[in-house]
Amino acid sequence: MRFHVLGIPHTISIPEYSTCAFTQKVVKLCKMLTANGHHVIHYGHEDSKVDCAEHVTVTTRKDIAESYPNHNWKTNGWPPFAKTDLAYRMFYHNANAAIAERKQVGDFLLCTFGDWHKEVGTYHADMIVVEPGIGYPNGSFAKFRAFESYAIMHAYQGQAKIENASNNFWHDAVIPNAFDIKDFKFSKQKDNYFLFLGRVNAGKGVHIAAQISQATKVPLVVAGPGDYDLSKWSGGGIKKVGVVGPSKRASLLRKARAVLCPSTFLEPFCGTQIEAMLCGTPVISSDWGAFAEYNIHGRTGFRCKTFEHFEWAARNIGKIEPKACRDWAVRFSLENIAPMYDEYFQSVANSRLKDGWYTKNPGRDVLDNTVFRSN
Repeated sequence: MRFHVLGIPHTISIPEYSTCAFTQKVVKLCKMLTANGHHVIHYGHEDSKVDCAEHVTVTTRKDIAESYPNHNWKTNGWPPFAKTDLAYRMFYHNANAAIAERKQVGDFLLCTFGDWHKEVGTYHADMIVVEPGIGYPNGSFAKFRAFESYAIMHAYQGQAKIENASNNFWHDAVIPNAFDIKDFKFSKQKDNYFLFLGRVNAGKGVHIAAQISQATKVPLVVAGPGDYDLSKWSGGGIKKVGVVGPSKRASLLRKARAVLCPSTFLEPFCGTQIEAMLCGTPVISSDWGAFAEYNIHGRTGFRCKTFEHFEWAARNIGKIEPKACRDWAVRFSLENIAPMYDEYFQSVANSRLKDGWYTKNPGRDVLDNTVFRSN
């Protein structure tokens, strides 16, 4: 199959841009699809480094510098951005023209950033337009959609779908995010600190992480973009290290007693929890959203509803076996998730044939690649 993959207009498609989960989805999608023998064309920043048959530059260093002056993605995380920025205008204009020159009948257009990619997806509506990893609130627009968790898929479907028997979402799928497990080394030995890794704001619950640290007198390392004031909860000892690259990120995850993910919103996925588990580090999280699917209570960590729950979990995190965390998380590897994408894209392609939903597949001998195994 042939895939046209859109990068994120305000970032660079490289593994080092680890502060942006959407950028990492682009990088990993290209890697998985190329490894499986598909023809992949990537559209993005001139410094992009992705596995593909062809990279097409649609934004430059000059575009990014003019749109986000004085921004350094290595230390500041996401810049402020809008669809009216020069970077976005150039991305839309150049991507539309480049795709028009290259597209063929039956090609896929993968829009990884929801409404922010809608302009390109709508312009090329004659292609098979897919949103391959919905974990954002600002969408969706495509007929074909893959979600990062059942939590976010059901949120999109809404309450009306509970009794609506004439549904039309047979081609909505759940495909978790994928990880290169070689990037996350296992360690059974832990140091005496908790880790908060992510956007440093109330939505991600950094203030709750600080209170857990204060109550248990266990130091807290805070890594990520943002400068939320935590001074009132410094009793346990708080160290802010800012945005960290992949190597430092993996090191912090590997040695933490636990990673704290007390998000106060409905998490679509939260890749930090899987990265922690791959390192053998348990997760203490909220009890909603994707955590309910991917943080296995009592096995990979604890899910909590009250502060008493969080404090108990922090004091008893030693009950979680590091190897159990790793054993669960390896199913999120690139090698395990790639066949799910292949299965999904083939089903989408089949839906456009004469028999549509009823298209036969006489060569099938296994059904495992259609669902994520959670046991």
